Amino acid sequence: MGIGKLRGAHGLSAKVLKAMGLFGGVQGVGILCSVVRVKLVALWLGPGGVALFGIFNSAVDMVKSFSQLGFRSSSVRDIASHSGSASLAGIVAVVRRWGLMLGLLGCVAMLVAAPFLSKSTFGSYDRTLYYMALAIAVFLMAVSASEEAVLQGTGRLRALARASLWGMVGGLAVSVPMFYFLGLESVVPSIIAYVLVTNLALMSRRVKFPGKALRTGLRGTWQAGRHFIMLGIYMTATDVIAQVLNYVFIAWLNQTGGENSVGFYQAGFTMVNRYPALIMSAIAMEYYPRLASVASSPLRIRTFVAHEMRLLTLLLTAFVAMFVPLAQLAVRLLYSAEFDVAVPFVTIAMVGVMLRAVSYCMSYVILAKGDGPTFLITESISAVAALGLNIVAFRLWGVSGLGVSYTLWYLLYVVIIAVVYCRRYRLRVPHRLVLAVCVEVVAIAVCVIVAMTAGHLWALVPGVLTAAVSFYCLKKIF
Repeated sequence: MGIGKLRGAHGLSAKVLKAMGLFGGVQGVGILCSVVRVKLVALWLGPGGVALFGIFNSAVDMVKSFSQLGFRSSSVRDIASHSGSASLAGIVAVVRRWGLMLGLLGCVAMLVAAPFLSKSTFGSYDRTLYYMALAIAVFLMAVSASEEAVLQGTGRLRALARASLWGMVGGLAVSVPMFYFLGLESVVPSIIAYVLVTNLALMSRRVKFPGKALRTGLRGTWQAGRHFIMLGIYMTATDVIAQVLNYVFIAWLNQTGGENSVGFYQAGFTMVNRYPALIMSAIAMEYYPRLASVASSPLRIRTFVAHEMRLLTLLLTAFVAMFVPLAQLAVRLLYSAEFDVAVPFVTIAMVGVMLRAVSYCMSYVILAKGDGPTFLITESISAVAALGLNIVAFRLWGVSGLGVSYTLWYLLYVVIIAVVYCRRYRLRVPHRLVLAVCVEVVAIAVCVIVAMTAGHLWALVPGVLTAAVSFYCLKKIF
């Protein structure tokens, strides 16, 4: 029995790391394609082209966010829970139908909003037709989102990764000649072409599932998909609240500390929040549908959460322990020496990154169970707390204090999610795992304290030791 469990754990760990490597690589290529794309726009189209590119992309993203209702993520849960059953073909058909309907909704929304967007952005109606043309991109994005959800929910991760990869590379290849030959007139056609190529790459991986698809009208489609649509609405509302409160803080920071403080905050926040998120989101591509498929089994949920938490915290401990001594170098490589003001923020916030990993593993249980109201409440409390902590910390310690507020924010978030996890869902985290995580967080805190008091290079001593122990523990897992 023990050997079977050990082999199962080893197999699961290998599966998680494989997914992380797969989608981490795809995200890396995506970032590279984005950088090349923007670079060519800047080189051939100039500042005006970069501005138009940003404006039109922002408009598409805004309409997409509101019209898709978060169904790309929420529908994965329903697909995963039906995976392997006779009803899979039915739920897949419903998700694809919703993709078409939401795509049409977004298309109409863009057509209706086009005159207003042109007038409010450019001061005239001259760009109305450009915005109307982008309705095609909004429609294709919704169709693509449904296919991505199907591939992720059914565990076809390699197919999803390949489709995403070829879509990004192909989209870039199609866009480049447009930039060169059409100049500023290429901006809107290049966006549409990029989305079209991505859609074709996904459609080439489209799978027909055995079983009977549901043949229903609008009412039947609504009834079959209302659960993931409602969850998606909660997720969209949560995202809007978080973005609004973040904007409120940035506006306050700009008034209080000036544009430089905003720049230092944005640079630091990108390093401590978005880059670690690449690792977490890559792992979530496999973790979320796996968790959703066993949402009705408390024992299996506990097992998966504990395994994910152990693996993710070990990986991040090794990464963070080596990053802390090199924080100043990283800031200068990504930005410049002028941004050294953000180094203490980035350094202190590394403790928060560890806490984020802990909460991350438990918080997916809320989505796996489709508990939209709880997700909205917990995330809203978290966003309000982040705003308050950021304001207080900046008043007390300036930009450096934002690292303290980031850490306190995720400490509070861990407590909130742990209460939901243990009290609402009657689940628990093994005591040995809690102890191990505490030791890892303390080890990173020691690295941070050494870096802040003795200098970042001195943090190499505890950093290398901590990373070595983490790699040793990871080796034992495999």
